[in-house]
Amino acid sequence: MSGEAILQIQFNIGNTENLSLHHLETVVNALDRVRKNGVSSSYCVPTIWENNRKGKQQVNPADHYGKILENLLSHKPTAFTNPGSTASEWTCNSFVYNLFVRLTTAFDHDSNGAIAADPLPCGFRETGTFLKSIALLPYLERLGINTIYLLPVTIPGNAHKKGNLGSPYAVKNPYRIDPLLAEPALDLSADTEFAAFTQAAHHMGMRVVLEFVFRTSSVDSDWVREHPDWYYWLEVNPENGFAPESYAPPVFDPETLNTIYEKVDKNDLSKLPEPSESFKRQFTQTPETVTLSEKGAQGRTADGTSCVVASGFCDWPPDDKQPPWTDVAYLKLHRHESFNYIAYNTIRMYDTALDRPEYLNEELWNTIADIIPYFQKHFLINGAMIDMGHALPSALKTTVVEKARKNDPDFAFWDENFDPSTSIKDQGFNAVFGSLPFVIQDPIYIRGLLNYLNKIGVVVPFFGTGENHNTPRVCHNLAEKETCRNRSRFIFGLAAVLPAVPFIHSGMEICESKPVNLGLNFTDADRKQWPAEKLPLFSTGCYDWSDCNGQEPLTDFISTMLSLHKRYADIIQNGKPGFLSLPFISSPDLFALMRKGTGINLLFIGNSNAENKAAGYMEFHRKSFTITDMVSGTVYQVTNHRLELETEPGQCLVFEIPV
Repeated sequence: MSGEAILQIQFNIGNTENLSLHHLETVVNALDRVRKNGVSSSYCVPTIWENNRKGKQQVNPADHYGKILENLLSHKPTAFTNPGSTASEWTCNSFVYNLFVRLTTAFDHDSNGAIAADPLPCGFRETGTFLKSIALLPYLERLGINTIYLLPVTIPGNAHKKGNLGSPYAVKNPYRIDPLLAEPALDLSADTEFAAFTQAAHHMGMRVVLEFVFRTSSVDSDWVREHPDWYYWLEVNPENGFAPESYAPPVFDPETLNTIYEKVDKNDLSKLPEPSESFKRQFTQTPETVTLSEKGAQGRTADGTSCVVASGFCDWPPDDKQPPWTDVAYLKLHRHESFNYIAYNTIRMYDTALDRPEYLNEELWNTIADIIPYFQKHFLINGAMIDMGHALPSALKTTVVEKARKNDPDFAFWDENFDPSTSIKDQGFNAVFGSLPFVIQDPIYIRGLLNYLNKIGVVVPFFGTGENHNTPRVCHNLAEKETCRNRSRFIFGLAAVLPAVPFIHSGMEICESKPVNLGLNFTDADRKQWPAEKLPLFSTGCYDWSDCNGQEPLTDFISTMLSLHKRYADIIQNGKPGFLSLPFISSPDLFALMRKGTGINLLFIGNSNAENKAAGYMEFHRKSFTITDMVSGTVYQVTNHRLELETEPGQCLVFEIPV
C-alpha cells in the first residue's frame, strides 16, 4: 500500500498526529516570502470569519493569512469525531458545510463594489481560493462543522462557456485542479494549495468530501481528441437545417409524455418512446479526425461530414425548462447504433435494449473508475459526492465504489439522488441528497413526506437542508430581511431534528437569497432575472459576508442546534419505521415533531410563519411537569395536561419530554 493510502487509513482512525503537513507548511513558507518582500495593499476581509460579527477590517493579506495558518499549525491535531468508524457511521455523524471554493470565499477585498476575475495588484484574488478556504476553517469549527463538501474543483472548459468564469461542471480535465483557485502571490500550484487545504481540514478533525462529475465533461474536454467515441456528435450542415445553434432538446407530444411517465413509474424501461426521426438524424457517427479550437471540437466523419460535439440539456423530466448546458457534453456510456442520440432513454432511463453488457463503452467506464483513486492518493479526500448519480448506470456506480474502497474501506459515497431507496444502499452509497428542499418550506408537504418516511423508514440518510446550489435559496424572492432570517431559522431547526445529515449550503447562515444556479424549481421570471452572467455558478460573485444581508447571522443558532443533534444523536439518527410522531398542536402555523427515545422523547416545536407570531397549545398525558427549551433556556410549565406557547416568527424550541 502506498504511503498516501496508509495516511488515509490513519485519518479514518483519528491518528492525525502522524500526518505530514508539508503542503500546508509550504503554503506558510510562501506567505512568509511574500511578507518579507513587503507586498501590501488596501485589502479588507470580513470580520465574521474571525469573530462571527458583521463588518470588515483592513489587513495585510500575507500577514493575515500567515498568522491564521501558523496558529492552526501550532495547535495539536484534532481527532475525527468518529475515529475508526465505517463510511455509513461517520456520514450519519457528519455536520456538513457545502463549500463552493470559487464563490464561498470570494470577497470585495479592495472595496470597489465588484469582484475582479483577475488577481489584484498585490497578487491575491478576490474570487475564492484554497488559501482563503483554509482561513475559513476556524469559522466552520465554531459553527460545529466536522465535514466539508466541496463542489468540483477541476479546471473548466473554455468553449461556449457560461458567464465569465465557466461552469465547474464543464470539466475539461478530471485530473487538473482549476488554477483560478490558487493565489498567484504564493507562486504555488493549485494542486499544492488543494492538498494544503485537505491537510488543514484533517488537522482540525474535519473530513473532506469532493464532488465528482462522471456523467458529463466540457464540450472541449481533453478527452475529445483522443476518444471521440466517448461523445455524441452533431452534423454541421446548415443547408439541411443541421446547425449547432438550432440544436435543442427533443420535443414530445402530450400523449407520448404520458406514456413515458407511465412506463418509468412502473420501472418498465423496455421499448421506451424515442424522440422524432428528425431529431435523431441530427447525430452523426464518430468522426475519424478531430481538431480543437476556441470554438470547441470540430470533427469529420469517414464520408466527409462535418460535425461538432453535442452539448447537453436537462433530460428529466423530458419537458424540463432548464436553460441549455451549452458548455457541457454528455459522455457516451453505451455503444449501440440504434441509440446514437441524446434523450432521456440514452442518458438516464436507459432502455433495456441499450443497457446490456455488450454495449458498454468499457474503456470509458474504466477511465471513470480510476479518477477517485487518483484523488485519494494525491489529496487524501475522505469521500465523494457523485454528480447526477441518478443518471449513471447502476453497474458503473458499483464499479466506482468498489475501486475506491479497495484503497480505503471507510471511504464515503454520497449520491445526487432524490430517493433514499434500498437500491442506493445496495450500490454502496451512504447518503443521498433527498427531496427535503422541495417540501420543507410548506408544513403540509413536510407532514406528507415525514408520514411516508415514518411508515417505510429511512434506509439511507438524506441531507437536512432547505437548499443547495441547484435549488432556490430558502430566502428566494423574500423582500423582508427579517422574514429571510426567520424562515431560515425554522427550516434549519426542523432539519436538525430529522433522521438526516445536517447540511449548510454556504451562505445560508447569513441568509443569502440570490441563487447560485437555476437548476430545479425555478420559474420563467427567475430565468429572465438571473442569466448566467449574474449566477455565481458561472460568473464572479460573492456573498454579503460583511453586512450579512442586513441581519444578525444565524451562527449561534446553528451551533446550538448542531450541539443538540450531537447530544441526542441516538434519538435523532434513528430512521427505523415509527421513528416519529406528529402530535396535535392547536395553531396551524406551529409545527410539532416528537422523536421517540428510550426513557425520554425529544419534542421540536417551530413557528413555520416567518412573518407573524403564533400562539397555541399542546396536551400531554401527564398532568403537570416542567420543561426547558434547550435552544433559549426558557422554562415552561405544563399545567392541567396543557403546554401554552407564544412564539416569535420562525422560532424553534426543543424539549426533553420524560416518557
